[in-house]
Amino acid sequence: MASSTIQKMVSPVSMLMILVMLICSDHHVSSYSSNEEAQALLKWKASLLENHSSLLSWSLYTNNFTNSSTDLGMDTSPCKWYGISCNQAGSVIKINLRESGLRGTLQSFFFSSFPNLVCFDIYINKLSGPIPPQIGSLSKLKHLDMSTNHFSGRIPWEIGLLTNLGDLYLVKNQLNGSIPQEIGQLKSLRHLSLFSNKLEGVSPIPISFGNLTGLEELYLFANQLSDPIPREIRNLRALVYLEISQNLLNGSIPSSLGNLINLKYLYLRDNKLSGSIPWEIGKLHELVELEMDTNQLSGFLPEGICQGGSLTYFTVSGNLLTGLIPESLKMCQSLVRARLEGNRLTGNIPEAFGVCPNLYVINLSDNQFYGELSENWGTCHRLQRLDIPGNNITGSIPAEFGILTQLTVLNLSSNRLVGEIPKKFGSVSSLWQLILNDNQLSGDIPPQLGPLSGLGDLDLSRNRLNGSIPEDLGNCLDLNHLNLSNNRLNDRIPIQMGKLNHLSDLDLSHNLLSGEIPPQIDGLLSLEMLNLSHNNLAGFIPTAFVFMPGLLQIDVSYNDLQGSIPNGKAFQNATIEVLEGNKGLCGSVEGLQPCKNPSPAANGTDHMAVFVIAFSVFRAIVLLSALIAIFLISRGRRNAKSKKADDVQTENLFSISTFDGRTTYEAIMEVTKNFDPIYCIGNGGHGSVYKADLLSRDIVTVKKLHRFDTYVANQKDFVNEIRVLTGIKHRNIVKLLGFCSHS
Repeated sequence: MASSTIQKMVSPVSMLMILVMLICSDHHVSSYSSNEEAQALLKWKASLLENHSSLLSWSLYTNNFTNSSTDLGMDTSPCKWYGISCNQAGSVIKINLRESGLRGTLQSFFFSSFPNLVCFDIYINKLSGPIPPQIGSLSKLKHLDMSTNHFSGRIPWEIGLLTNLGDLYLVKNQLNGSIPQEIGQLKSLRHLSLFSNKLEGVSPIPISFGNLTGLEELYLFANQLSDPIPREIRNLRALVYLEISQNLLNGSIPSSLGNLINLKYLYLRDNKLSGSIPWEIGKLHELVELEMDTNQLSGFLPEGICQGGSLTYFTVSGNLLTGLIPESLKMCQSLVRARLEGNRLTGNIPEAFGVCPNLYVINLSDNQFYGELSENWGTCHRLQRLDIPGNNITGSIPAEFGILTQLTVLNLSSNRLVGEIPKKFGSVSSLWQLILNDNQLSGDIPPQLGPLSGLGDLDLSRNRLNGSIPEDLGNCLDLNHLNLSNNRLNDRIPIQMGKLNHLSDLDLSHNLLSGEIPPQIDGLLSLEMLNLSHNNLAGFIPTAFVFMPGLLQIDVSYNDLQGSIPNGKAFQNATIEVLEGNKGLCGSVEGLQPCKNPSPAANGTDHMAVFVIAFSVFRAIVLLSALIAIFLISRGRRNAKSKKADDVQTENLFSISTFDGRTTYEAIMEVTKNFDPIYCIGNGGHGSVYKADLLSRDIVTVKKLHRFDTYVANQKDFVNEIRVLTGIKHRNIVKLLGFCSHS
């Protein structure tokens, strides 16, 4: 009885002691585990190449010390460290060090010290070296992201031991070799991304992938995978994303892809796939994006390509496809982007596509479409880009293109279009590229293009355009490329083109342009290539080219230019081929005559230099509106009577002008720095021509004549001639305002 009573009294106490011991035991195990994890993390931290500020919290020492602390300021738990998460027992379950700037390797990372780790994320760092095979010890791991680092070597087969893994991301590293077959054992895998590496090998896409029946995303693009696509891929019925572009895959597209009924995104571009596109692709009713461009595919497009009504992106460019565009694709109202260029597709262009209200990009370039452009294109209000070059399109360009307010690129080049360029193009303020070259378009270039201030690329070359170049093109301030070559354009080059300071290449060759090259061309600050060949341009090559250091190539051949070539960068390495066919060019280029430099008097004999000056009445608008002749006479010593007579005559010579000749002479000498060669814009048989920019902001062209020994005998006749010339008024003759001489 007593024994029973004692037993009843002791039993609860014993139970309590056992419970306390168990709790203490659990605490001890947890503490030991936490301490081991902390030590493992600190050892790895010590192996990194830099002291990373993001890991400052990784320390066993705390900031708060108390007298009651038995650990003297030490805390062995890493649970409050940056990027570390723990479970309730204090064991590390998550390491998230995304974008932490870490440099080093994983060779000192003890994976076995983290038995409860569920997530290991080191995305975007600078870690390198191989992936240690010990990673296979993380048996509870569900999420592994080692993307965007510098890991190299093979993917360890031990990753196949991570049977709980749902997400595997190893993208943008330098991994090579083949993909381990063991990855096919990861039946919990939902997302697999290995793109942008150097993966290759025999059977580069493992057949074992057919076991990943729960896989939703498979990204293998931008590797070096070869061989055909395995048929076992048909088992991946849960697959939504399949991206295997930019590899070396060959063979045909397996028809078994038609079994992937949940597939929305299929990317097969940039491979070596051949054969026809299987009709089973039409069974993928959920398909949103389909890209198969840049392969060797042949045959017809599948009939049911947009049967599900969900297709938005469709690209098959750069293949060998033939035949008509299938009906389901013509009427695909969900279609947003269609690229079919570089094939052998045919059909009447008005029937190629129906009304596609959501279409904003379509490229039918380099096929065999024919017929006339339909005005129905004007109903595609969202259309931003239309490319149909390199076909057999005839007829005129519909004016309805002018109501496509979102159109940025229109390329109709290399067809057989006729008629005029629609003036309504001037209403498409969003237009950035207008490419109409190599057609049979005629008429004038519409000045309405002038308001297109955002136009960057205008190519109207190889047509039958005539008339003058519109001055309004000078308002297209964003133009980078302008090509009007091989037309029948005439008249002068508008000075307003000097405002196009973003223009990098300008081609006006093979036209009928006349007049002089405008000096305002020096406003083309970004110009790199200029072709003015095969025109009727006359006069001197402006010295403005000297102030265009970016100009690398120039061609002025087959014009009527004369004088010396400027000392600009484009002319320094010029060959005779870009200068030939002119009547009087001279310079140091092999094949040209050397220029004759002005020569001073040898024995003090009389000589005369004449300066012809052209003032700009409206500055940049009319450069050569008047000429003034100034005669400079350096005379030898003469008797006092002759000298006095000469001085009187010199005063008279100064007076034949509408301005103060002496003052003008001094101003010219000042701004040209005594006729420094840098201001010389050409040399002729009788003198040199200089450009001067006066303080009055008038542009002046000055001609300084060479020796003129007969001046003294003919001085009276010469003065009378000058008086007559100053009174002449004719639209084809530049008015001579006067001359002056200086002794």
